[in-house]
Amino acid sequence: MKTTLRRAIYPGTFDPITNGHLDIIKRACAMFDEIIVAVAYNEAKSPMFSLDERMNMVTKATQNFPKIKVVQFHSLLVTLSDELDANIIIRGLRAVSDFEYELQMGYANASLKKELETIYLMPSIQNAFISSSVVRSILPFNGKIAHLVPEIILDDIRSKL
Repeated sequence: MKTTLRRAIYPGTFDPITNGHLDIIKRACAMFDEIIVAVAYNEAKSPMFSLDERMNMVTKATQNFPKIKVVQFHSLLVTLSDELDANIIIRGLRAVSDFEYELQMGYANASLKKELETIYLMPSIQNAFISSSVVRSILPFNGKIAHLVPEIILDDIRSKL
């Protein structure tokens, strides 16, 4: 009897990866056999960190999670899901504004690949306000970010100042 691997993709820009992202990853690991953290190229967002820097930070931040694989992608998410044989997308929702956007993207992805399911996870209460944008807005003022991002990447982030 063949066992099917329960594999899910957690896509994002991760500019930078935050404790909120890690919260979602940790909880997703309890639900799936493998989580593929897919770092998006997405130059349209004008990221603070290069794709290589973001890949490095995500890899460092998730190094102690045995079920994690980190990849980069420059394609549609449905194309990546085909390449990786994964039919589940994980997305985090912090607020109603996230839901509206994520719902549209979930429907768009499902219209391109009907087998593709999107699962939405809310962050833990202590991480509900954390976003990469919040971290980037604090950085120029030399504000405290240690409680917002994984400790292992603090030096990588501060090197951008």
